[in-house]
Amino acid sequence: MKAIVYHGPGDVRLEERPEPEPGPGQIRVRVATAGICGTDVGEFVHQPHFFPIEGQHPHSGHLGPTVPGHEFSGWVVATGPEVSGFEQGDLVAVGAGVSCGACAPCLAGTTNLCIYYWTVGLHGDGGLAELAVVPVSSALNLAGSPITPDLAALAQPMSIAVHAIRRGRVTEGERVVVIGVGGIGTFIVRAAASAGAAATAVDIDPRRLEVAGRLGASTTLDVSSGGIDEIDGEPPDVVFECTGRPESLIRAVSLVADHGRLVVVGHQPEPVAVDFRQVALDELELIGTQAHVFATDLPIAVDLLAADPGVWAIVAPNVYPLDQVVETGLIPLARGDAGQIKLLFDPALQSPRPFDTGV
Repeated sequence: MKAIVYHGPGDVRLEERPEPEPGPGQIRVRVATAGICGTDVGEFVHQPHFFPIEGQHPHSGHLGPTVPGHEFSGWVVATGPEVSGFEQGDLVAVGAGVSCGACAPCLAGTTNLCIYYWTVGLHGDGGLAELAVVPVSSALNLAGSPITPDLAALAQPMSIAVHAIRRGRVTEGERVVVIGVGGIGTFIVRAAASAGAAATAVDIDPRRLEVAGRLGASTTLDVSSGGIDEIDGEPPDVVFECTGRPESLIRAVSLVADHGRLVVVGHQPEPVAVDFRQVALDELELIGTQAHVFATDLPIAVDLLAADPGVWAIVAPNVYPLDQVVETGLIPLARGDAGQIKLLFDPALQSPRPFDTGV
């Protein structure tokens, strides 16, 4: 089968690989649509942080060159032992996160914090291939759903946004600011608007701001020549920092209203000095958010995508062949000049096609 394989920084190849066999509790899917994100770009540009190239991952057991792709959909083509509820031909959305189901965090319903957590497409082979093997615990069966495979491939990043909104306890009528409306921030805008919040999207890219506006942002702010302090009106109840830039996080602390919540979404490259005196005096909450809870967040994500399927074509207007992952996906994203918010790939393609919304 054809597969994209990560060997090291700047070394991502299209290769022929053996077809993977599903083990106990696993299904094999024929990949329909797979996306890449900032995490994949970080691995491409820098030394591997997630891909277990030089040392075996303690939970997945994977070691060596890795097939990326933790955002994907596909059709079931085979099931391993101890699998029920999945039939050949069923469409699935892959959550990618794998949890044990038995440790204290799992029993508490926080499977994203599982002691033995690993991720398909990061710590083991993923969906940038013609075929992929997935634990059934991270595959949502969409058989009978009107959702298209392209939309289903957006379920994983949308579930990240749903989880962030839940962590931030966003409620109807609240003022929300999303700093950085790229691959995750865009979805957070949509999830916040769906919760009834008034969302302000902040970015330096007017194209991203236009997309955020069409996805439900009530206002947008271009800070390419200014600062986030220019936001009009009352201070926001909740701020989502999605850029991972230290200066953005520091300014976000001063932006949020008294008794407000700051949700840290972007991963900071180094520890950041935060004004905890201000945190104390203003009674602020600093909230972390990590991945998603499969059982809680992924079904909601699918519902949000299905509620207005036509709008998602602005996030990923085109879907590309697998052999364009590097030149059309990783390199432009690393430069910051990708032509669309999400880069999606279809292993069956020979040339690009439009995103299929089903409407």
